Amino acid sequence: MAGFDNFNTDFYQSSYSVDDQNQGGYGYSNADDPCSKQYGQYDYSQPMGYSAPPGMMQPYTGQIFQPTPAFTPASTQSMYSSSFEDEPPLLEELGINFDHIWQKTLTVLHPLKAADGSIMNETDLAGPMVFCLAFGATLLLTGKIQFGYVYGISAIGCLGMYCLLNLMSMTGVSFGCVASVLGYCLLPMIILSSFGVLFSLQGMLGIILTAAIIGWCSFSASKIFISALAMDGQQLLVAYPCALLYGVFALISVF
Repeated sequence: MAGFDNFNTDFYQSSYSVDDQNQGGYGYSNADDPCSKQYGQYDYSQPMGYSAPPGMMQPYTGQIFQPTPAFTPASTQSMYSSSFEDEPPLLEELGINFDHIWQKTLTVLHPLKAADGSIMNETDLAGPMVFCLAFGATLLLTGKIQFGYVYGISAIGCLGMYCLLNLMSMTGVSFGCVASVLGYCLLPMIILSSFGVLFSLQGMLGIILTAAIIGWCSFSASKIFISALAMDGQQLLVAYPCALLYGVFALISVF
């Protein structure tokens, strides 16, 4: 038993002391390390800081919900105002020019007036559509519902004149230009149908007036075509098919 007691005493002998718990263990003690201090001895008055090593991304330094603006966009008002100022008017984008419409109308109303080829070569269908509607409306006042015939004959006549002018001219012409010129020259036919509302066109006076209106329309159309397509000396050749087309409209107005 004496040997056993001696063994027990030797087994539990250690050089560890309670006074050594304030010191760092395993040889890694550092007086400047805040983690080596006991609880209650840490200096909380010093601010916590973090310095990223060079080459690494810096930490976020802005406030919460208030990020630092990296890009300041331009004012939307100035951006939209500048874009709207540079845009052309809506009527100009649609190809509607009231000045050119008025000049073409005056050219048709004055058969002896020289036509401006640069203006007449434009594809303007606003005026012809208005004149076709006006011609159908005046026929409607006399009790004739002929809108389908007006548009159908106009389409066939424009197609025929388009083929004929491309064969006769050296420069060629577009279908829109042919439709525009023939539509503007329909204006005297509206005058004829308006006279048909007041009195009958089947008498001698009506026949003379109808012949004059057909000559007026065909002469104006041929004058515009030869000026726009540089077809000098061919006005009579162009006026003849135009007279046939406007003669059909005259027959609708008279009968």
